[in-house]
Amino acid sequence: MIAGKKVVTTIEARMTSTRLPGKILMSLAGAPALQRIIERHRRSTLVDEVVVATTTNETDDPVVALCEAPGCPYARGSEEDVLARVVGAGEAHRADILVQGYGDDPCVDWRYVDHVVQLLAGGSYDCAVSNDTVDTFPTGIGVCAYSFPRLEERAREDRERAYREHAGYSIRSQPERFRVATWRAEGEMYWPRLRLTLDTPEDYALLSAVYDALYPVHPDFSAQEVVGFLKNRPDLVILNSSVVQRVPDVSASAKMDAT
Repeated sequence: MIAGKKVVTTIEARMTSTRLPGKILMSLAGAPALQRIIERHRRSTLVDEVVVATTTNETDDPVVALCEAPGCPYARGSEEDVLARVVGAGEAHRADILVQGYGDDPCVDWRYVDHVVQLLAGGSYDCAVSNDTVDTFPTGIGVCAYSFPRLEERAREDRERAYREHAGYSIRSQPERFRVATWRAEGEMYWPRLRLTLDTPEDYALLSAVYDALYPVHPDFSAQEVVGFLKNRPDLVILNSSVVQRVPDVSASAKMDAT
């Protein structure tokens, strides 16, 4: 708990992924990937509430059904305007600090969530982040936390399409304009080319192997355990090593007429 502050995690999740549709319902150690992600975020000692931020599309009704089974709150909003969707979820649950979670990161580590929340709360920051403008941790275990009033401000003012599609990007990508605390990996955790995110069939093959090996032994496996396991399994690491990570494209030609 953070004194005087309500910490809310939103998990952005939808069924219509471009490269791997329906990925959030794909099985990892016997349960849908989104369920595993919810479980891992709920272990945080500082987060007060975990909310799935999905869309109003009928295609995302299965996401709502999945949330209802374990009693996970959800909020529905625009598919394209993710910033408005996330902020709407945060407002509905009265967030003071918002942790940004993703439906394609089944190896997210609650210990990293807690560290980034403490980093944000311990200083006068608009955002605390690992793995954004400079990747140091493996892709898929990075964490972002925001001062929610600042995120609400950006929802009112940002017009660039990339800023709307990638919630919080206008804050974390402009450290010269906003107060951004950055946490960078050290030691064996410095492995920016390792993909632990679920976006392609190759990613799913690797993550399935990770879960099959680690979950039965220790359901609350850490990011360090994942890295330690894969250090000894180059045959798995190579499975998705050629996948190119997508990045936001902010340009003057990508303006939105309205939010």
